[in-house]
Amino acid sequence: MSLRINDTAPNFTAQTTQGEIDFHQWIGDSWAILFSHPKDFTPVCTTELGYMAGLQPEFDKRNTKIIGLSVDPVDNHEKWSKDIEETQGHLPKYPMIGDTDLNVAKLYDMLPASEGDSSEGRTPADNATVRSVFIISPDKKIQLIMTYPMTTGRNFDEVLRALDSIQLTKSHQVATPVNWKDGDDVIIPPAVSDEEAQKKYPQGYRTLKPYLRMVEQPNK
Repeated sequence: MSLRINDTAPNFTAQTTQGEIDFHQWIGDSWAILFSHPKDFTPVCTTELGYMAGLQPEFDKRNTKIIGLSVDPVDNHEKWSKDIEETQGHLPKYPMIGDTDLNVAKLYDMLPASEGDSSEGRTPADNATVRSVFIISPDKKIQLIMTYPMTTGRNFDEVLRALDSIQLTKSHQVATPVNWKDGDDVIIPPAVSDEEAQKKYPQGYRTLKPYLRMVEQPNK
């Protein structure tokens, strides 16, 4: 079955560079980002893992754990980490899943069930669809899914921006407009009546159309 937003993130146990984990227990009361890679020692993914290592303090501030996945063994991940630090300037300190039996890739609908049960002998092209990002909330629900082609590096600044939006809109009854960044005005959703909006936002808000009302970001 395909995964969709608001589905429960499939649970699994797996070996990682930081030992065996039960995914749901590992998430605990935090948010989580699972991002996957088709194979170790691939050029685009090398840049991505390094960038995420540099961004980790920003995710920490947002009570968000990050975890990578590649279908190669954990031993390979540890060797790859040295290359990542050397070329990107940041050593990944987050766990990396060794999905050698392709279990997690299949659970998260990144590979079909017919792809076998071993990473051995597979090329990056065989795993081209294992390039996804999942944002998962503390209740273990999937909040965002992105999938990229192998040749296009992912924009993890956008993942951080999307996380900010999701966390804000979970805490406050608002939505965020196109290209929103933390601190920008937000949208009062149609489910909030004008009367409710006036009580919620005594400082006022702007009505562009009856269905499009803008207000200062609540937590600013």
